[in-house]
Amino acid sequence: MRTYHCFWLLFWAGQPHQTFLTLLSKRTSGFPEKEKVLVLSGNSRKDFNRSKRSWMWNQFFLLEEYTGTDYQYVGKLHSDQDKGDGSLKYILSGDGAGDLFIINENTGDIQATKRLDREEKPVYILRAQAINRRTGRPVEPESEFIIKIHDINDNEPMFTKDIYNASIPEMSDVGTFVVQVTATDADDPTYGNSAKVVYSILQGQPYFSVESETGIIKTALLNMDRENREQYQVVIQAKDMGGQMGGLSGTTTVNITLTDVNDNPPRFPQSTYQFRAPESTSPDLPIGRIKANDADVDENAEIEYSITEGDGYDMFGIITDKDTQEGIITVKKALDFENKNLYILKVEATNTHVDPRFLYLGPFKDSATVRIQVEDVDEPPVFSRPAYIIEVKEDVPINSIIGTVTAQDPDAAKNPVKYSVDRHTDMDRVFNINSGNGSIFTSKPLDRETLLWHNITVIAAEINNPKQSSRVPVFIKVLDVNDNAPEFPMFYETFVCENAKAEQLIQTLSAVDKDDSFSGHQFSFSLAPEAASSSNFTLQDNRDNTAGIFTRKTRYNRHEMSTYLLPVVISDNDYPIQSSTETVTIRVCACDHRGKMLSCNAEALIHPTGLSTGALIAILLCIIILLVTVVLFAALRRQRKKEPLIISKEDIRDNIVSYNDEGGGEEDTQAFDIGTLRNPEAIDDNKLRRDIVPETLFMPRRTAAVRDNTDVRDFINQRLKENDIDPTAPPYDSLATYAYEGNGSVAESLSSLESVTTDGDQDYDYLSDWGPRFKKLADMYGAMDSDKD
Repeated sequence: MRTYHCFWLLFWAGQPHQTFLTLLSKRTSGFPEKEKVLVLSGNSRKDFNRSKRSWMWNQFFLLEEYTGTDYQYVGKLHSDQDKGDGSLKYILSGDGAGDLFIINENTGDIQATKRLDREEKPVYILRAQAINRRTGRPVEPESEFIIKIHDINDNEPMFTKDIYNASIPEMSDVGTFVVQVTATDADDPTYGNSAKVVYSILQGQPYFSVESETGIIKTALLNMDRENREQYQVVIQAKDMGGQMGGLSGTTTVNITLTDVNDNPPRFPQSTYQFRAPESTSPDLPIGRIKANDADVDENAEIEYSITEGDGYDMFGIITDKDTQEGIITVKKALDFENKNLYILKVEATNTHVDPRFLYLGPFKDSATVRIQVEDVDEPPVFSRPAYIIEVKEDVPINSIIGTVTAQDPDAAKNPVKYSVDRHTDMDRVFNINSGNGSIFTSKPLDRETLLWHNITVIAAEINNPKQSSRVPVFIKVLDVNDNAPEFPMFYETFVCENAKAEQLIQTLSAVDKDDSFSGHQFSFSLAPEAASSSNFTLQDNRDNTAGIFTRKTRYNRHEMSTYLLPVVISDNDYPIQSSTETVTIRVCACDHRGKMLSCNAEALIHPTGLSTGALIAILLCIIILLVTVVLFAALRRQRKKEPLIISKEDIRDNIVSYNDEGGGEEDTQAFDIGTLRNPEAIDDNKLRRDIVPETLFMPRRTAAVRDNTDVRDFINQRLKENDIDPTAPPYDSLATYAYEGNGSVAESLSSLESVTTDGDQDYDYLSDWGPRFKKLADMYGAMDSDKD
């Protein structure tokens, strides 16, 4: 008898266990209503069912999110070899075996130890086997089975964005697409309706709507106007379970902005504008601003202003300020209150970007009337011309009127005008003007050859208000008269060879004239009458403004006459005829046989390579003058005597000598006598140094007197040597003592250096007895004593 080995898979169903174990049908995913028992023996399978339907033995289901306190029961493994004596052992392996799923090795009961979440892992594959506990050998082949986690509705729909932002043009048609929102549900979309999401609108009606299945938001109201409301906030809900009760839901916010379109024409807030403009307003200056309001924004609110009609169409202009969208009215031409004082304009404002879709709303432009009142101002005088050109001959007499300028006050008052010349333009005061009638006259002679044009400025000012003035340029052209004689363009100095032949050309002459000639200059040349008959040369006029000098004889001797001065008379053909006499210098020179000059001076025969006699004399005189100057300077320095300190007894001026150097006063030779240094009485035996305290008191050494004829250098060297070896001498390079007043002084020494008393201890009244020379000191020190008292 064949023995069949089989597993009994017992599936437990019931609400008290919070589990549902069943076999999965091949044709349906529903749950059976009756308990199933599967017996597997060998390679065959026998189904013992109360219903006649086929089932798969190797997969079953387990609900997720178990909330009980005990382990969740999954199912039971059982082998037909199990006699109940505990000889068999059930083993479970695979996904989560031993951790998530455990099995009772004696009974084969399978339990889940943790809460399962289908969204984390929907399927677990496990393997089951029964082995002999004593031998460890399997009594059944290893079988694989699947545990599928059944989904429950535990996840709400989640939108892909927390906040959506969208925009649509205003005035859009109903049903215009705005934006699409999307929500996802983590539940199983293949099982039930847990993941079936339905969209609805919670906030934003009646302006917008949403398609329940796609989440597309559309406009629901016609002609939504941005100018009335620009921002809309719409709240969309996504609900699973097909929107049925009990389903979970999530929401999102959609911010919708209406963008602008050009659906509003510009409008002037008032129909008439009034401005005032002084008549002195310069062209291109603004006189006022107007603005048409447009409810649109950005380029839809851009406005172009223009003047369409009015009596000031050519007098005024208008431009658009791109920043403020204002129309700026400007002056195009100069205003004149006396001519016209009121202008009326019609200004039009038009949108630059018009949307054809909204032309039915009316013309996108508006117009307004602008009244401009011209104000009278005190204007400066106005000249009859912008500039004056006056021509005058250069020989015009002084104080002759050469022209007149005219200016008038354009104001209604017609104030009188006075004229003057701007002296910055006529520094030489060549011209003057009559302040009453504007007549210009000369005050100095004119010379065309010196200055052809005189550019002056005439000022016209109101007599009552001199600040109101205007200027006009006056260009004065000096016309030429024949007042200059022709002359040589250069100094002509030529030579003639001693061996020259008669009628030989030695020089060609030309002439220039400072005057102008409309028909061209024509000069005539001739020898002066005094030289015409006795001259050794002849002059030939070439009739082309040139002339030639020719020799009259055959030979010339430079020792007899080395230089000839030939006077030439040059005349012009203008009126009045002007002529001048110019001199041509002709030197007689030695030449070779080809006529090349060798030497022109008779002295050259004696000193062929030296200087001329005149040059040598001049050099000699300079040397003599230089020597005399040096000798006189040296003699004056030797004989210069010392200037007395006080020239006269009556001269009581103070003699102030400044000693700024630390050493002696050798350079101040005008302030003291060098003989004082040689006086041994000037040294006081009791004097000590006052700048430091001596460590040891030495008695000063007395030196012998020096002879009167001793040289100063020897005297200084002697005194220097004595001070170098004197231990009591101060460590100075030079010591000058100014304590000696001089022999015969009534006051003896006046030096404050040897005074042992302070100023406050002295009485200066005795200064008044010393005479007028000390009166100033007596006044000064006497005043100090009185101040202290």
